[in-house]
Amino acid sequence: MSKTFLNKAGKLTFSLLLAMSMLFSGCGGDSGKAAAPDANKKPAAPATEQAAQKNAEKKAEEIDKKMSGARNTPIVQAAKKVGPTVVGITNKAYVRDFFNRVQLAERGYGSGVIYDKSGLIVTNNHVVDGASEIIVSLADGRSAQGKVLGTDAATDLAVVKIDLDNLPVAEFGDSSTVQVGEPAIAIGNPLGMEFRGSVTVGIISALNRSVEIGEKKFTLFQTDAAINPGNSGGALVNADGEIIGINSAKIGVSNVEGMGFAIPINNVKPIIKELAAKGRVAHPYVGASLIDKDIAKHYGFDMDLHDGLFIMKLSKGGPLARSGARTGDIITEFNGVKVHTVAALRDEIAKHQVGDQVNITILRNETQMTLAVTLQEYPRS
Repeated sequence: MSKTFLNKAGKLTFSLLLAMSMLFSGCGGDSGKAAAPDANKKPAAPATEQAAQKNAEKKAEEIDKKMSGARNTPIVQAAKKVGPTVVGITNKAYVRDFFNRVQLAERGYGSGVIYDKSGLIVTNNHVVDGASEIIVSLADGRSAQGKVLGTDAATDLAVVKIDLDNLPVAEFGDSSTVQVGEPAIAIGNPLGMEFRGSVTVGIISALNRSVEIGEKKFTLFQTDAAINPGNSGGALVNADGEIIGINSAKIGVSNVEGMGFAIPINNVKPIIKELAAKGRVAHPYVGASLIDKDIAKHYGFDMDLHDGLFIMKLSKGGPLARSGARTGDIITEFNGVKVHTVAALRDEIAKHQVGDQVNITILRNETQMTLAVTLQEYPRS
């Protein structure tokens, strides 16, 4: 009797352990979906998918011929032109499961835009951040492993490369010509690959929005075209089918709707060029911790800043320290431009490159002087 009971107890324990193993290795969401293969799932047939894609394209061409001008709007044409260039990006990383086993799991997903025939793709830095493996899924059903060529957290941009032939390429527009109120079309993969290639339409709501994400500050387009998790790194397109921005963020606050943001494409172009060539971007800095009137008011400091920036601390060996600046000096002008806020100074610095020499005007004990400052690269650490 006791032997039978032990056998049953052993079987029950084994069954419970097996159930727990299946539960924990299969749980997830955006960051916990295990990448273990499914023995019962048949592998996708790329040739079949491509054949289906060609049939769909042929059918679309037949529909185009019958569509009236009222239906075949610039938005429809732009979506057809840009849609094939927008890809899905899956971020995978090695994690430990409940039993301390190392597994490759899906951490998140996003979008990207193919901008060069050689397989170069622009996306957001936060889409590929921390990835051990990148999987790129194309609109035509193909997929390939991606290689991250470079990332830049300061601008939230990254460049990924894939090795595939016959790639569609997006056309970049001129974001300096964008006007408030003109159509804006967002294309990407909201909520993951299940909704790949989703197209949402709105307008450009505002230009040059200064948005703080974490400790970073970005100058972005604002749009009311629906942008959701997974759209990051996707395309913001004008009615001519030109990329005018890379979708980057949405204000995810209760009762806030229709506020999405994109990095203007003119800001993107030089960054991704440097990322593809060098793997990183050299950002200039002056090497100082500064206080402006807003920061002083926030922390209750009572001081006369003369509409300038108070130097609280200098980086040892930094540009300002080398030029002769001292703690307690007040910066009033940067290369002839008056700077009243830290953000204004940051914007002026961003117009220059590492190695440029600029003139910075300071006040020291009510005495005005000008320092020749050579901008250095922001420390990577």
